[in-house]
Amino acid sequence: MTRHDESLMPPDDEANRQLVENVHPPDWVNPDGAARYNLVVLGAGTAGLVTAAIAAGIGARVALIERHLMGGDCLNVGCVPSKALIRAARAWADVGRAAAFGVQVLEGLKNDFGAAMARMRQLRARLSKMDSAQRFAGLGVDVFIGEGRFTGVDTIEVTGRAGRRTLRFARAAVCTGARPAVPAIPGLEQAGCLTNETVFTLTELPARLAVIGAGPIGCELAQSFARFGSRVTLLEQAGRILAREDADAAALVQAGLERDGVTVVLNARISQAEVRGREKLVRYAADAGKAEVAADHILAGAGRAPNVEGLGLEEAGVEYDRKQGVTVTDRLQTSNPRIYAAGDICSAFKFTHAADAMAQVLIQNALFPHPLGLGHASTKSLIIPWCTYTQPELAHVGLYESEAADRGLAVETFTYKLDEVDRAVLDGEEEGFARLHVRKGTGQLLGATIVAAHAGEMIGEVTALMQAGKGVDTLTRTIHPYPTQAEAIKKAAVLWRKAHFTPRMKSLLSTYFTWTR
Repeated sequence: MTRHDESLMPPDDEANRQLVENVHPPDWVNPDGAARYNLVVLGAGTAGLVTAAIAAGIGARVALIERHLMGGDCLNVGCVPSKALIRAARAWADVGRAAAFGVQVLEGLKNDFGAAMARMRQLRARLSKMDSAQRFAGLGVDVFIGEGRFTGVDTIEVTGRAGRRTLRFARAAVCTGARPAVPAIPGLEQAGCLTNETVFTLTELPARLAVIGAGPIGCELAQSFARFGSRVTLLEQAGRILAREDADAAALVQAGLERDGVTVVLNARISQAEVRGREKLVRYAADAGKAEVAADHILAGAGRAPNVEGLGLEEAGVEYDRKQGVTVTDRLQTSNPRIYAAGDICSAFKFTHAADAMAQVLIQNALFPHPLGLGHASTKSLIIPWCTYTQPELAHVGLYESEAADRGLAVETFTYKLDEVDRAVLDGEEEGFARLHVRKGTGQLLGATIVAAHAGEMIGEVTALMQAGKGVDTLTRTIHPYPTQAEAIKKAAVLWRKAHFTPRMKSLLSTYFTWTR
C-alpha cells in the first residue's frame, strides 16, 4: 500500500486512506506537460473540476492544478460530510419521536457517534472516485498535484514533489475557492476552535459545544450535534438567525433548533474566549446582560474568505480583494483578458451548484469567443436557488419581497401553510409554508421561499419555471400528484388566481349562469 499522510485527512483509517489515495495520491507523478495549453485551471474544487472536464471533453488541451485535496470543500469538508452527518442526526431524532408513530423504543438503546462519523468517512471515500486524480487523467486532463502560482500574464509555475514546471496557456481559470473565516475574537486563536475544515475529524461526541454564527453552517451543525446529544449553545450577533432569509421562515427554523435542544442566544456580542482547565469559555453580552458559556469545543461558523493569497495574481495582472475575492465581469473575465474565474473565489453565491453553473459560463466565454458565433454567456442569466439543510429545511430562489420593492417592482406575495397540506399533516411535518413572489400585473415569478422537511427538493420546480420564463399561471395549470408536500407550491399559486378573480368577473359569470339555466 502506498504511503498515507494522515495529516491530510485525519483520523487515519481505511476510509480516509482511500479518500487521500483518490484526491491527493501519495505516489502521484506530475506529467511532463504540453508546450502550451488551451486552458490551465488553478484549483480542483467544483468549479475547477467542471471546467476541466468540459474543456477536455470538447477536445481542448487542459491542465488542472491542485495543491491540497481534489474535490475541494464540497467533497472533503463541506456538502458531502455535512449532509451525511445531518442524515445520521435525523435518524437519531426519528428514533426519539418514534412513539408518535406507534413504535416502542426498548430500554438499552445505544447511540454510537463514532459509528455515525465512520459512516460519513466511508461514504465520502466512495464518492471521491468521481473527483479523483486518476479519473481526470483518464478524461484527458493533465493533473498536477502541487502549488500553482502565476509568474506572468500567460504562465503558471507548478511546484510539486519532482520540482518545478512552467505551464504556458492561452486561457486560465482561477477556481481556488474559499476557506472558513474565523472571527477576530480575543483569545479564540489561543483557545482553539473547530471549523467546517476540522469538525468532521471528530471521533468522540463533545458533551458541550459552543457555535459562533447562526448562518447556514452554524445552524445545520448546531442542530445535528444537539440531536446527537451535545449540549449546544448557538451565539449570533444579529437579532435573529439566518439573517438574509424572511423573518418568519427563520423563526420556524429557530423553533426547530430549540425543540432539538439548541440554546439560541441572539444579539450576542462576544468579548473573549479562553481556556479554563479542560474546558473553553466564551464570554459575551446579550439582551439579558453579560454571561459566559463553557464548552468542550468551540465551532466557528461565521462565513467564508476567498483563497487569493499565494497565487501570484499581481504578476498576472489580476485584480482582487482579500474579502470579496477575484474581480470579474458578468462573463467571469478578470482584469487580465486571458484569465477567468469561477466559484467561491469570485462569487457571493458560495454553493456547489453555483460553482458548477459558473464553470459552464466560463467555458463558453473563455474557449468560444464571440466571433466564433456562440455568443457570450453571462452570470446575469443564472437563477440560483439555495437551501439550509436544517429540519425543517429553508430554501429560496430569486428575489425577496423587500428586494423587489427596492428595485421598484410592484410585487404580490402569496403564502400557503403546510398545516393545510394533507401529506405534510400525515407525515407529521406540518411546520412550514410555500411562498411565491409575483410581479403585479404580469404574473411573472420573481422569487420563492419554502420551509418544509424537503424544501431543497421542492424549490427546483419554481427555479425551473423562472429559468424558462414561465409565470405563476403555469403553476396553477400544473398537476401535482396527491398527496405530496409539493402541493403547497401549487396551492400558493391558486391563491394568486383567486386574488385575481374580481367581483366584476364573478358578477359577469353569475349573469351568464342565470341566462343559461
